[in-house]
Amino acid sequence: MIQNLWSLGLVVVVAAITFLLGYVGSRRANTTPDFLVARRAIPATRNAAAISGEYLSAASFLGVAGLVLKDGIDALWYPIGFTAGYLALMLFVAAPLRRSGAYTLPDFAEARLGSTNLRRFCTFFVICIGVLYLVPQLQSAGLTLNTITGLPAWLGGVVVTVIVVVNVLGGGMRAITLVQAFQYWGKLFAIAAPTFVLFAVFLAGPGNGAQEVDDAGVLRFHKEVSVTTTEQVRVRVEVPMELKAVGQVNGGHANGEVYWGTGTYTVGKGTELWFEKGSPVPVVEDAPTDNAHWLKPQTGGLGGLFETYSLIFATFLGTMGLPHVLVRFYTNPDGKAARRTALHVLYLLGLFYIFPTVLGVISRQYLPHLLVTGQTDAAVLLLPSTMQPNVLGQVLGAIVAAGAFAAFLSTSSGLVVSVAGVVSTDILPGKVRDFRWATVLTGAVAIGLALVLPRSDASLTVAMSFALAASTFCPLLVLGIWWRGLTWMGAIAGLVVGGGLVIGSQVVTVVSSYTGDWAPSVFSMPALITVPVAFLTMVAISKLTSRQRPDDVSRILLRFHAPDPLGFMRDRDVQRFGTAEEKARLADGTRRDPPQPWS
Repeated sequence: MIQNLWSLGLVVVVAAITFLLGYVGSRRANTTPDFLVARRAIPATRNAAAISGEYLSAASFLGVAGLVLKDGIDALWYPIGFTAGYLALMLFVAAPLRRSGAYTLPDFAEARLGSTNLRRFCTFFVICIGVLYLVPQLQSAGLTLNTITGLPAWLGGVVVTVIVVVNVLGGGMRAITLVQAFQYWGKLFAIAAPTFVLFAVFLAGPGNGAQEVDDAGVLRFHKEVSVTTTEQVRVRVEVPMELKAVGQVNGGHANGEVYWGTGTYTVGKGTELWFEKGSPVPVVEDAPTDNAHWLKPQTGGLGGLFETYSLIFATFLGTMGLPHVLVRFYTNPDGKAARRTALHVLYLLGLFYIFPTVLGVISRQYLPHLLVTGQTDAAVLLLPSTMQPNVLGQVLGAIVAAGAFAAFLSTSSGLVVSVAGVVSTDILPGKVRDFRWATVLTGAVAIGLALVLPRSDASLTVAMSFALAASTFCPLLVLGIWWRGLTWMGAIAGLVVGGGLVIGSQVVTVVSSYTGDWAPSVFSMPALITVPVAFLTMVAISKLTSRQRPDDVSRILLRFHAPDPLGFMRDRDVQRFGTAEEKARLADGTRRDPPQPWS
């Protein structure tokens, strides 16, 4: 009970600070540029901290450690890909995107290719990616609240949604920038401090509560353990065992002693399992069953190799297409500041990801029962109290819980702003009032889906969002910035083919999960196929429709790539969203397009 009070207290403190910083940041927010791009006045260092705070979501704070616990060394590709994506973003996208003067990704697409039809397709995929990314944040918030307090899981998602929507309503991008920058440092402390303490305990040697590993490298329970499944789960057994089960096993009712031989077993939701001391630990299907395979990369054969490279494609290239990440680069003063921001983000993320990786490794020795239920995302939350069942463990657990809520709040804020910005400017008239209505609508849809859809590993769900971004906006941005031959028809074809393949594969994966898991891994990790196909489609259709190339393509690309001091950069939609002073300068000719000889 005391741990719950500690955790609840710090979560309330995080929520209160979030409200306070949001209020401070929103005091001068009263125009559409304030709500969409914070008047393009955010310095590089603060923007980098805000991007890092926004980017480090539930998949980073909880999911990475959970995947390391379950999958071992192969899971390290997640933090590597999440971080390395900013290298590509810095080299190819950040500065030209800022110099485009766009407010949103659909705005950039129209500015580059002059097509309102393309803008509509971009709007659709921004909403899809934003909502797909937002749902696991709210579901993980529910998991966190349920784990630390026992309160209903739906309550955590509702609390995060309300806090985020209220903050965004107050000041949009201007309000959440200060919140996200602060929350990065808060999350770094919340993950780093417990890691240092728990790693010191882990190094203390035998007798510290770690689980036994036999000579064959198989994890065994060091005491009697009872486990209750929260969802239906398939577990694999490599060493025969006896246990007690009450509930559904392989479709039949179990009530007492059962014998599990080598094989796979389907355990129903709400089933209670009791394991004797020294029993081997069953693990969820597709996870390594012994330490030798857990420490060895690429044990899954050709299918595992395909999944790894597909994950690399999704995370490395998907970063360049995430709307809630790209919208932050619109807030920099110029292209040079945007590139410097991406560089700062690289080392801020690299520093953070050290700690969940370490916690994931330690969790395998202390929380093997999570491998039975598959709820490995809870490892970071449960590890402090498991390793230190005293006041120190309670305090460390509370700090971790507060950091997890900060992760949900900061990432959800950025996602709501990016989706609401697109909805308000591309579906609604684009005024401040429309942005606020779009914010409420986005929050309502997201929490509705979070409550209805089944929960899966946060990192896996987010990886699908990355795959969709990599297969749609990554080729659009790269080709739109660096290839003059792109046409609006080629861009639409690439978006439809790449995005359609990813969405279709996700549908197949969900259907397969309810009908016997018959779908191969290519459907769960499709980026290795969908990204090249999207690029090739855009190039091929653009070649066939070369007459649709914009007449002023040279002038547009000059604005993207010319150094900032030359003054070619300009804001989009000044006539629509600009202040009276900006409109007057435009009318007087002091904000001119580049000279015409290049057109």
